[in-house]
Amino acid sequence: MELRQINTFIRVAQFKSFSRAAESLGYSQSAVTVQIRQLEDELHTRLFDRMGKRIILTGPGAQFLERAYEVLNEVNKARLSVSDMGELTGRLHIGTIASLCFAKLPAVLRLYWERHPKVVIRITTGEPEDLIEQMERGELDLIYILDEPQYNNNWRKLMERRENVVFVASPSLGKTLQSVPGLRLEHLLDKPFFLTERDANYRRVLDRFLASRDIILTPFLECSDTSFIIRMLESDQGISLLPWYAVEQSVRQGRLSLVNVTDFRAALYRQICSHKEKWRTREMNEFVHLVEELDR
Repeated sequence: MELRQINTFIRVAQFKSFSRAAESLGYSQSAVTVQIRQLEDELHTRLFDRMGKRIILTGPGAQFLERAYEVLNEVNKARLSVSDMGELTGRLHIGTIASLCFAKLPAVLRLYWERHPKVVIRITTGEPEDLIEQMERGELDLIYILDEPQYNNNWRKLMERRENVVFVASPSLGKTLQSVPGLRLEHLLDKPFFLTERDANYRRVLDRFLASRDIILTPFLECSDTSFIIRMLESDQGISLLPWYAVEQSVRQGRLSLVNVTDFRAALYRQICSHKEKWRTREMNEFVHLVEELDR
């Protein structure tokens, strides 16, 4: 039994697909098939049921998966025991949302490169639900998301920070709105709203509030690119609801204005998670450490 066979078995179990496991490992599908067949021959049991194009773990396969994770974790511990003080030289695949990617990650990655220039980092962006699925399939080492608090017995929560979600507008529109006594959300409905797409995390917060008040809001613009929305707001007369970290610099520089709505307060949480079966490498731990360092 070889470590590469165990690793291949875990990938097939995660992806539920020989072809996708092969792609992720850089093998041919036939090589993956041979490795799994050799493993099954050695263990004298079938690890997967092949039902058409579907791959399903058998009972013995599920039991072996638990032990396979333990084996790889012990191997990683052994490797780290002789290299804890050495230079970081591994790889790190992070999944994050677009707003964190443009507002938070540049400073983290700049510092990471200054301290650990030999680490190879890959960034994948997407919606939290998609990133969570990729983490659970073993495609991502870490996810860094903004959402309501997420909990799952299969995850490790490595960091959580509260983040206010705020209304912002161009400085001229913001000045006009702040002159309205007791400004409420209903006072904004005749203005053009530039919002993230429906079902995006901070858009859901707003939609739930509107539904609770039986208010219908039709945005002028919907876009998944937060940086584009900010550029539009800086040059137009629209309003948006965005996380504070995404607009902080523009507000402090006077390019956007906060709009304080008396009847609406909302917050989400920046969270870093990994799968509990994923060995926490030094590269992963250092990323979390740098995010926390820059938050201070």
